[in-house]
Amino acid sequence: MSMFLLDAALKRLIRQGTLTVTEASGRQRRYGTETPGWPNLGLRLNDKGAPGKIARNPSLGFAEAYMDQRVDIEGGDIMDFVSFVRRNNPWDSGRDLDNPGLVAKARLALVGRINRINARAASLRNVSHHYDIDDRLYDLFLDPNRQYSCAYWADGITTLEQAQIAKMNHIAAKLNLKPGVRVLDIGCGWGGLAIHLHKVTGAKIHGISLSKEQIGYAKAWAEREGVADAVTFSLTDYRDVAGKFDRIVSVGMFEHVGTRNFPEFFRKIHNLLETDGVMLLHTIGRSAPPGVTDDFTRKYIFPGGYIPSLSETVAAIEPNKLMLADCEILRRHYAPTLRAWFDRCVAQHDRIVELFDEKFYRMWLFYLAGAATAFEHASLVNFQLQLVRDRDAVPITRDYIEATEKRLNAGDTTGMGATVVPLRRDNAPA
Repeated sequence: MSMFLLDAALKRLIRQGTLTVTEASGRQRRYGTETPGWPNLGLRLNDKGAPGKIARNPSLGFAEAYMDQRVDIEGGDIMDFVSFVRRNNPWDSGRDLDNPGLVAKARLALVGRINRINARAASLRNVSHHYDIDDRLYDLFLDPNRQYSCAYWADGITTLEQAQIAKMNHIAAKLNLKPGVRVLDIGCGWGGLAIHLHKVTGAKIHGISLSKEQIGYAKAWAEREGVADAVTFSLTDYRDVAGKFDRIVSVGMFEHVGTRNFPEFFRKIHNLLETDGVMLLHTIGRSAPPGVTDDFTRKYIFPGGYIPSLSETVAAIEPNKLMLADCEILRRHYAPTLRAWFDRCVAQHDRIVELFDEKFYRMWLFYLAGAATAFEHASLVNFQLQLVRDRDAVPITRDYIEATEKRLNAGDTTGMGATVVPLRRDNAPA
C-alpha cells in the first residue's frame, strides 16, 4: 500500500524529465518523459519501509529518509532532486485556480494558529536551536562579513562576497544614514552589518540578539576592529529595548516574531523611532496568502519560525501609525545566495561531518536545497519594507537610494565619516 501511494504521488508530480525509482527489492519504476533541458535522475529506496515513511508525510518523511540514508539520489545531488520536483510543480505555473479544499483550509486554520505563535519564553530557545550550534560551521560557508541572509545580486556581481557587501550598502542607502545617527539593529547576527554600517556612514549602532554565541562574537569583533565605542551589542529581547533611535534596521529576524506578536512588534518600532526616524525591515516573505511552516523546517531548522505574507505584515503595520514609504520585492536574490552556501557546504563535507556527523550534513544540505528551490519555483521572496512615522522623513523620490548606493559601492563615503574599499565586480578593471 505504501509503494502504491508513493507511486500515485510521483505519477502526479513528475511530468517533464525522468525519475527512475529503484525499490529495495531491485524493482524499478520510471516517471515522467525525457524532455530537452530537463534532467534524468534516480531515487534509490534502500529499505522496504522508506516508501511508507515518505508517503505518510512527504515533506518531513522524505527529509528524514534522506538524512538517515534510507534513500539516495542518483545522477545528481539533493539540490538537483528538490529542484527537479519543484520545477515540475512551480508556484507561478499559470494554471487556472481552483477553490482550496476543506482539508487544506482546516489544516491552515489549525496548524497555523499553533505554528505562528512565538511566546517570549520560547523565542530564546528557538533562536538558540539554530544560532548557538558550533560556531565553526558558519565560517565554512558564510562570507567574511558573516551575512546569514539574502545577498543583493546587482548587475555585474558574481561572487557571494560582493553580493553581501552590495546588500549592506543597499540597506545603508535606504536608511539614509548620516554620521552620528543612532541606529538599533534588531536581530544583529554576528555583528557584520552593524560594523559595516558604522564604517561606511559614521552612524552609531546598537545591535541586539537572543543568541549568546552571536553577541559574544559581535562584541569581540567590534573590539578587534577598534569600533567598540560606536558599535555596541547586547543580549536583549526587542520588547525590552528602551529609549529612542533615529534609525532601526532588522534583517532576517522578523521570521521569528510570530504572527500573534506582529502588532506588538510594530507598536514597539513606532515607540522606539524618533518622529523623523526611518526603519528598514528585511525579511523572507511569501507571495501567497498566509500559510504554515513545513514540518521539516519547524522540527529541525527554525522551531517557532514563520514566513509572513505581505498582507498580514501590512495589516499589522497600519494600526501602529507607521507609513510604508517604500516596498521592494527581491524575487530571486536569495536563490543564488543559498546555492552559494550549498556549494561551499558540499566542498566542506569532511569538515562538517567532523564537527557533527553525516546525518547533520545531509540535514543541512536538505535545508539549503529546499530553501533555494523555494525561491526559484515556490512562492518565497524577500521583502524590504521602509517605514516612517513622518511622511517627510525621507526625500520625496527614490533617487537618493540609487545615488547613495552608487557612491558606497564605488567606495565614496564623502561626508559620511568613513573611507572604504570600493565594491569590486569581476568585470571591473584591476
